[in-house]
Amino acid sequence: MSQQQHTWRHRLAAGLEAWRFGFVLAVFLAVAGVLAWRLVGLHVVDQEFLRRQGDVRTIRVEAVDAHRGMITDRYGEPLAVSTPVQTIWANPSEMDPDDPRLANAARLLELNEAELRQRIREYASRRFIYVQRKMQPSVARQVMDLRIPGLYSRREYQRFYPAGEVTAHVVGFTNIDEHGQEGMELSYDDWLEGVPGAKRVLRDNRGRTISDLSLIRDASPGRDLELSIDLRLQYLAYRELKAVVTAHNAKGGTLVMLDVSTGEVLAMVNQQSYNPNDRSQLSPDRLRNKAITDLFEPGSPMKPIAMAAALESGQYSVSSTIDTSPGFRRFGRFTIRDSRNYGVIDMTTIIAKSSNVGISRIANDLGGDVIRDLYYRLGLGQATGIGFPGEAVGVLPAPPRWRPVEEATLSYGYGLSVNALQLAQAYMVLANGGVRYPLSLLKLDQSPAGDRVLSEHVTEQIRGMLQTVVEHGTGRRAQPVLYSAGGKTGTVHLVGQGGYEDSEYKAIFAGMAPIDNPRIVTVVAVDAPQAGEYYGGEVAAPVFARVMSDALRLLNVKPELELGEAVSEPAAAGERG
Repeated sequence: MSQQQHTWRHRLAAGLEAWRFGFVLAVFLAVAGVLAWRLVGLHVVDQEFLRRQGDVRTIRVEAVDAHRGMITDRYGEPLAVSTPVQTIWANPSEMDPDDPRLANAARLLELNEAELRQRIREYASRRFIYVQRKMQPSVARQVMDLRIPGLYSRREYQRFYPAGEVTAHVVGFTNIDEHGQEGMELSYDDWLEGVPGAKRVLRDNRGRTISDLSLIRDASPGRDLELSIDLRLQYLAYRELKAVVTAHNAKGGTLVMLDVSTGEVLAMVNQQSYNPNDRSQLSPDRLRNKAITDLFEPGSPMKPIAMAAALESGQYSVSSTIDTSPGFRRFGRFTIRDSRNYGVIDMTTIIAKSSNVGISRIANDLGGDVIRDLYYRLGLGQATGIGFPGEAVGVLPAPPRWRPVEEATLSYGYGLSVNALQLAQAYMVLANGGVRYPLSLLKLDQSPAGDRVLSEHVTEQIRGMLQTVVEHGTGRRAQPVLYSAGGKTGTVHLVGQGGYEDSEYKAIFAGMAPIDNPRIVTVVAVDAPQAGEYYGGEVAAPVFARVMSDALRLLNVKPELELGEAVSEPAAAGERG
């Protein structure tokens, strides 16, 4: 090889090496430039955008649960409260269905292990499923201590009813999401329901909350609801009603107690009842507040009201007499009977002996419209305005032309239907001197404005007759200890699918005490007592006596009678009401 060729090759190799170096340097500088430009873009140009994107992936907005308002009795005793509990939820996409720790989790949660693992497999593509809702926080902590990936907990609230079945029909209950389903929980759902808040939280790449960042909106708890119910009287009424239903093997019963001067409901109980804290074996027939939703023919408790219509008309006075001989009346194929022939009796005796013949003769003389008008003024055939779900209005007939038999049966409580609350409202008017107050299940801060529907003079005369019923008539077993009382017994046939049931009755007593200045009106109704006695004077009247004796003492009403005066003999045979 010549010297010239060697020199050319050497120069070519040097040129290639310089070119390679330059190329590598250029590439390096280009990469460095791109990186520098990207860094400038990330830290200057796109900083705000990237920050927002990062927040979207790590910062979440969570709801802040708001607890439902509390329901209390008139003295602040809790009837429904929301307590904090824990809910276990899962992100199946993060979970291993074969994780051995799931066995312990299933045991703590009282779940079937195989079903739990199957759910995780079935919903593997989901990011949220409930595992166990609203459980004790202590148990939830044990589950979370297992540190199972994809298993989380959150705080919720659960409704609790301290009085259980005693107030169930009035208070009602909520569903698992704390939305009202029955009773006052349903009627005042919007009032009781809270407004959830919101907060920002920081979560890791598995969706677990690391920390709270800021509060967006504070939770607004629901408003409290103060009922007119006196829990002491509610317990008392429930105890006595349950005892009589059990003792007489009855199908059920109802008791309503009203404050005479305000129209407030002090107690309202039914049998059979249910426990709203444990609805695992709840049956629909137990849910009804029968004092408001169930209708019945009131029977003889309507006689004093028909008598009030007679006295108000001016055609009769307390001293008027009626010939009830021969102890029955026939209207075609229909016969009205008394338990015996009372002969000529005055107005008070008609009520005391519960004479169907006597009151029906008065009704035929007055006419059906006169009696119906007073029934309507006392609140029958119309809603009470109490605002309770499922309230039944009842039936108050208004034929274009009254037949004599319709006038007769109307006067002693057949051919119309009422609920127990309506009957109590009617007797409230008799008790307070003739004023009809709107009824209320909420505590009132002041007495409401009422409408006068009867004169004080007439109601005073009727109360005197009702006192005679308790002292000498069909309601002798309704006499409270140490207090005077007045009222009326009733025994009516229950209505079945085929009409009146021959062997099933409703035993009723409606009354008030103390009789000279009534404080409370109480209606007791017992459905289909089976154990021998079934008359209102034998079944319902003793419940009235026990409830009123204790209730008046609890309300600090001064006793009127000596102990010996308060003991009465049972009604004689044929005068059972």
